Order: sequence, then structure tokens, then C-alpha cells
Amino acid sequence: MTGAAEYARALFLITEEDGVTDQVAADVETLKRVFESNPDYAKLLDTPALDKAQRLAIVSEALGSMDWRVSNLMKLLTEKHLSHLTVRMAKEYLGLVDEARGILRVDAITAVAMTEEQKRALSARLGAKTGKTAVVKNTVDEGIIGGMKLRYAGVQLDGSIKTKLEKFEDGLKTLVL
Repeated sequence: MTGAAEYARALFLITEEDGVTDQVAADVETLKRVFESNPDYAKLLDTPALDKAQRLAIVSEALGSMDWRVSNLMKLLTEKHLSHLTVRMAKEYLGLVDEARGILRVDAITAVAMTEEQKRALSARLGAKTGKTAVVKNTVDEGIIGGMKLRYAGVQLDGSIKTKLEKFEDGLKTLVL
């Protein structure tokens, strides 16, 4: 069975060859958001209760305005009852686009919202460190008290006050007096 990564790679290679990767990425991002917010949509497209023609008609109607490559891929996934792979395939495709364009997606988790200036400074620092264009998304989590957690490319760096306090507390527990 072919997985989400293989479908994503095939779509990426085709769009790169055709020079439409960035335009298709916008459609794939939309598709990802739709399937993430409506998980029952994949179930509908994968259900054996509807025959193939009905399921393909739903895809054609829903994705008629999208690039034909995306629409055809969704028809293929629907035919094979693999629509449940859509979100993973989309994430894989967008990851391939980012990799090819030298983009590093970074999630900066902070206790308070970062200013645009702070995001730009962090982006510049990470860009200099990694050699990529860092795109910073800020997530607020008041539970970390202060400091910052960074997540990017499978890496998690934790400089939060909460974690530092927990480590300090653990150190105190092992201290023999």
C-alpha cells in the first residue's frame, strides 16, 4: 500500500516539473484545513455506502476550483478509499515545498504574545543559525510562566521558566543534607 508520503512526493515532483509548486501549495493548504476541521469528510469519501461514481462526483464538485493535479490526486485517494490520508499527505507535501525553498517553520511557545519585532529578531537569529528562512508562529501558553519553547524540524528546545523550576525542584529532592 502506498502511503501519504509517496503521494505527496509524487505530487511535489509533478508540480516542480510543471513549475506550479507554489500555486498548488496554496490549494493543498486549503485542502488540509478543510480535512482537519471536518474529519467526517474523509469518512464520507472512504465509505463503501456510496458507490465510486457518487464519491468522485463529490470530489469533483468540491474541488472544481482547485488545480487539476490536486483534484486528480483526491479522486485517486477517493477511488482507493484512502481519503483519510489527505491531512498527512498535505503536511508531507507542504514540508517538501518548505525544504525545497529553504524554509524552516518554527513554533515559538511563550507565556505572552510576542511582538512582531521579537518574531523578526528570532527569525533572523534562527535563520543565521540554520541557513534557512525561519518563519515564526507564536503560540501563547501561560502555563510556561516565562521564557520560551521552540519547536522546529523535529527539534524541541525548552527554555521555559516552568521547566527550569521543575529541574531545580528535582535537584533539591536529590540533595542530601
